[in-house]
Amino acid sequence: MLAGGTWMMRDPRRGVDLPEAVVALHRIPALSKVEIEPDHVVIGAAVTHAVLGRALHAAGFEGLLTAAENAANPGIRRVATVGGNLCALDFAAADLPPALLVCEATVELETFEGPKLIGISDFLKDRHALLAEAIVTRIHLRRDLVASAHIRLPLRKAGDYPVAIVSLAVDKDKRCRIAVGSVEPVARRWTALEQAMAADSASAFDPERTAGLALEHNDFQGRDGKEAEGWYRRQVLAPLVKRGVAALLKTGRLV
Repeated sequence: MLAGGTWMMRDPRRGVDLPEAVVALHRIPALSKVEIEPDHVVIGAAVTHAVLGRALHAAGFEGLLTAAENAANPGIRRVATVGGNLCALDFAAADLPPALLVCEATVELETFEGPKLIGISDFLKDRHALLAEAIVTRIHLRRDLVASAHIRLPLRKAGDYPVAIVSLAVDKDKRCRIAVGSVEPVARRWTALEQAMAADSASAFDPERTAGLALEHNDFQGRDGKEAEGWYRRQVLAPLVKRGVAALLKTGRLV
């Protein structure tokens, strides 16, 4: 299946053979819509980063908006799709997975038996098996967030894969969700830090205190890559968390 094709176009440079044939999805209207309702948002799998960035100016989704508007470069963002970003199996540095993890998104798949809904965490862990028999059609989001932020660290200002990504979101119960991308092969929630923040009332979204908790509860195994070694990816997480908490406070919605 092919939407934007930006990841597949680089297959030869990665030593991967191009497929003999593809099925293009980008002209299916239902897959290219962003529906924003009072209590939920539905994003079609063929929606591009650029379209998502223009459409998603809704309170609480600042992090996902930042992820869409800052991934790669403008040329890629005009073509690369939400579904492609989630389905690129070997793309550890994708921006949208951590941003969608803190939204607690639900992924809709079209299977031989009909539509199937699965949580984003389970989808990311089981993509290899799921995508052998299904395609991603939509992403469903609840509108239960007060504020969110997305902090990425590229080695250069534009067009570079981020060394590490930290996404944060605060729900209406003032619970903080945190996810990390690019540090390990698959993005995941930072549950150890979430629990530490919930147990430590002194942190109260204080950037310095939360960065200290991030150092104490860093349970990531950094991956080595051409752009950075694993130890460095782990090392930068605490300062990225500090920046993320500061961005949350800047919205003025955490009081």
